[in-house]
Amino acid sequence: MREGLHPARPATVARLTTTEPLARRIADLIGESFDPAETAVAAYEMPDERSWGVEIYFEHEPDQDAVRALVRLAADDTTADALAFDRLDPKDWVAASLAGLAPVPAGRFVVHGAHDRERIAANRIALEIDAALAFGTGHHGTTRGCLLALDRLLKAAPPRPLRPTARPRRATPRNRVTPPGGAILDIGTGTGVLAIAAARALRRPVLASDIDPAAVAVARDNVRLNRAGGLVRVITAAGLAAPAFRERGRAGLVFANILLGPLKRLAGPIAGRVAPGGRVILSGLLASQANAALAPYRAHGFRLIGRVVLDGWITLVLARPARR
Repeated sequence: MREGLHPARPATVARLTTTEPLARRIADLIGESFDPAETAVAAYEMPDERSWGVEIYFEHEPDQDAVRALVRLAADDTTADALAFDRLDPKDWVAASLAGLAPVPAGRFVVHGAHDRERIAANRIALEIDAALAFGTGHHGTTRGCLLALDRLLKAAPPRPLRPTARPRRATPRNRVTPPGGAILDIGTGTGVLAIAAARALRRPVLASDIDPAAVAVARDNVRLNRAGGLVRVITAAGLAAPAFRERGRAGLVFANILLGPLKRLAGPIAGRVAPGGRVILSGLLASQANAALAPYRAHGFRLIGRVVLDGWITLVLARPARR
């Protein structure tokens, strides 16, 4: 059992049934508002395939009025009034909440729990994630947005037509991830899902980091679970000053799924680590924060080449120009 998590204690669960958009919004807001070491939230499709359920597990008795107020903020009065609280017997409440998470498809990737291991198609890259103490189950719009952005980078874009006078040459898709060096970084890795996805898809070494030691422990467990230990190294680090980053050299691909403030502060350090022609995938942003996040990266010469918008969150794909 990891320090700070007490899954055998009695817990309270709050449940409701609503629409998919409202379920996702409620889960996002609850997940951001409570300590993840003491609270777990799941949003999932109901068997009727027309409605979605939300379950919120609390290690300690919550302030029910405060929880309803958050649901009201994410949805409406009717949905907040429908929230039902119940006391649970001692059990592994985190595992119970994770068991309700449906597999999440994102292009060629599928993020799933152990309970769905046998249901994933053989032609998909399956990412099994234990998310008990770290952010990144794939259900959140930022994590799924990063996976979709990676999937799009991996797909070959149609080559531009050649002018009649142009000398024939081998066409290279503009957005294919083929930078020199090939190092991959995942800043703020959480569960490690993005690092694992990149390692599995590209078969290249990945250096993943997180400021939270608990998240690093979870990510390392997930790396082993997904048999990516030969490619993914996970370290505890704030920023990009750790020697491990310098040892990797220039990166061809960088993930940074964090928050607006840290993304802005890390623009310079990230620029210093990205090779010419490299790509950066930024997330953890509300759609309204896109321009604020882009500004410092544009100042370092990056250009925007793609974006993914999901559930009000935005993922930005940036490119550093290749040397002429």
